[in-house]
Amino acid sequence: MKNLKLGRILAFASVGVAVAIGLIAADHVDAPAVAGTSSDIADLFAFEGEDPDNTVFVVDLQGPFTPGSATTDAAFDEDVLVSINIDNTGDFVEDLVIHAIAQDGQMYVTEPTAVTTPGTTTTIASNDGFFGTPISSTTEQIIGTTDNGIQVFAGPRRDPFFFDLNRFNMVATGAVVPDGFLPPAEASDFFINFNTLSIVVEVPNSLLGDAPAHVAAAVGINGLPDAYNVWVTTKRR
Repeated sequence: MKNLKLGRILAFASVGVAVAIGLIAADHVDAPAVAGTSSDIADLFAFEGEDPDNTVFVVDLQGPFTPGSATTDAAFDEDVLVSINIDNTGDFVEDLVIHAIAQDGQMYVTEPTAVTTPGTTTTIASNDGFFGTPISSTTEQIIGTTDNGIQVFAGPRRDPFFFDLNRFNMVATGAVVPDGFLPPAEASDFFINFNTLSIVVEVPNSLLGDAPAHVAAAVGINGLPDAYNVWVTTKRR
């Protein structure tokens, strides 16, 4: 892992949002202000790691890209800062943030850092504790590990979103009413041969603090484990 070396302080303004509360959010190329741009958020996943004492955050950007396009049109934008926001008190205000930004073939990531003024324009400098790992190609899987146990991967991967777009269009236009959607075994995944750009950060829970009570438990769903409230923003320089 390498320390990020920025020649100047960089200021970023927020341009896009996706939200997940202990579960999953998907939002493919339909946010009006950023659709089709390098700051477009496709997916956010947050889940327990293979080690149950870790939490994994996955942010997918841009896409969908055809396989092999990672060296041409599919590339992380060095002017876009990705921020994973974490609420560990249950008030839906970020308490911790993990920043990620690409620079010179590396993805630089911070450890979870306490937020002093939520929701403001972000300014970062070279001494803000970024660590870098090489961005993987379509055939590589380079995983960097920091001294405090954070693991980082960045690179193109198959789009995880399952959606039968052709059938959806038929339903939307009334061509197959009342038959509706096909069962999973018969549906066709439009995204199966497309890629997206992924940033994966696995963090020891000791760096996140205790998770609050699961929000769904407040509406009568019992037996749910505690869960961090998580959302991601992209900010353009």
